[in-house]
Amino acid sequence: MPTPVIEICSLCKTYRIGELTVEALRSVDLTIQSSEFLAIMGASGSGKSTLMNVLGCLDRPTSGGYNLDGNDVGTLDRDALARIRGRKIGFVFQGFNLLSRMTALENVELPMLYDEVPSAVRKERSLEALRTVGLEDRSHHLPSQLSGGQQQRVAIARAIVNNPSLLLADEPTGNLDTATSVEVMGVVQRLNDERGITIVLVTHETDISEFARRVVTMRDGKILTDHPVDNRRIAGAGVTSR
Repeated sequence: MPTPVIEICSLCKTYRIGELTVEALRSVDLTIQSSEFLAIMGASGSGKSTLMNVLGCLDRPTSGGYNLDGNDVGTLDRDALARIRGRKIGFVFQGFNLLSRMTALENVELPMLYDEVPSAVRKERSLEALRTVGLEDRSHHLPSQLSGGQQQRVAIARAIVNNPSLLLADEPTGNLDTATSVEVMGVVQRLNDERGITIVLVTHETDISEFARRVVTMRDGKILTDHPVDNRRIAGAGVTSR
């Protein structure tokens, strides 16, 4: 049986705020296989964002184990964690996080600057990533010249430019209208279906979670339910440039 992309066991995360102790994650067990598309749902304070931060190697658990692609994350130092984030994980956030004075192409190139990838290679790979999300013709536009949906697709292109094995998307449609949300989810579905990228999506919207193949619901730092999506929504095949 292939090694899971994500395997966590008895994961706990506790914060201390003054004299108050907050148990954000309480003995969470979760396994995610290669090429899965998982949505994590839950109300504010359920632990879903904390879990996402741990999965993305942005935060360390208080206790418990986390294996990513067979690597014991708990044994890695700060530099090793940074390398894993850069090479194995792509991040997409609600707020796009594009640099306003850089073009779409330059924003997509950013992750490769840290690895000192030659300029010609950076450009070629960035154009391919923009082509994948249907925005090659917007490569020289600034974020202010793009719609919200286009900005999020640029952010997705930036997230996949290093060919990660895992894409973490934290409320990626939170700033978008319904039609544009479906368009963006169509891009995410194709990355999963056609490129086999493992997707973990955090959302509080039930209709967005239905684009995934599996849904985990959290409450009070624990996994409440874990089940496949029976009537999965499939976004339209076309990509527009609205």
